[in-house]
Amino acid sequence: MVVFPNCKINLGLHVTAKRPDGYHDLETCFFPVGWQDVLEILPAEHLSFRCSGIAIPGDNTDNLCLKAYHLLAADYTLPPAEIILHKAIPIGAGLGGGSADASFTLKALNDRFELGASPEQLEAYALQLGSDCPFFIRNKPVIARGRGEIFEPVTLELPGYYFLLVNPGFHVSTGQAYAGVKPKAPARALSEVLAQPISTWREELVNDFEASVFSAFPAIAEWKERLYSMGAAYACMSGSGATVFGIFEKKPELEVVIASGLSYHLQAPA
Repeated sequence: MVVFPNCKINLGLHVTAKRPDGYHDLETCFFPVGWQDVLEILPAEHLSFRCSGIAIPGDNTDNLCLKAYHLLAADYTLPPAEIILHKAIPIGAGLGGGSADASFTLKALNDRFELGASPEQLEAYALQLGSDCPFFIRNKPVIARGRGEIFEPVTLELPGYYFLLVNPGFHVSTGQAYAGVKPKAPARALSEVLAQPISTWREELVNDFEASVFSAFPAIAEWKERLYSMGAAYACMSGSGATVFGIFEKKPELEVVIASGLSYHLQAPA
């Protein structure tokens, strides 16, 4: 079985409170985008994992795909499998690529070996792997709150728009990003802002991490402004960085991006 874990972007991101458990409460819109990894699940005599493409730091035994397998194996009779991952989504980029790989592993194992777990059950397993992992089980736009695991459905299709994602090629520490943010309630509910025309988003749809991250990494701010100069109707940093994205009414010219040598993804309208 071959599946294609996709990334997400954040349309708005508010850090609303520091929690007693050390996490932060958030309000954000997770929106799926088609920058994809490739994940294959094969029956095997012994459990194994191998990967290609972008190098994944750390020991393979700590990979979230294997952790997903072991979570299911603790509750189901799960045969050994060979898990093969080709990594194309940049790592530590604010795109949730690792979380997508973990959640797609849960879904693929459930389907391949006919375990019968419901989406709700898979979301519960996914939450044990990471705060934004449950989103990728259903993989539809939602407004997320809490640690990112409490979902409110949102109708947000953005038909006819191009999405251009550019990764500056370096990693922003999540801890460093949070250290520069003072939690506060947003001035307006995110659902209200998203319901407005996209032409208004530039002033009202904000990512609370941008101010401190841009100060420490001005190259990210420069790419955001470059996307606007290329004609984006809206541009923003995704998550805590470092990837930035632009939403375009017309297909953008890519010469500047290609010349930069950076990783990028252009998604045409569905």
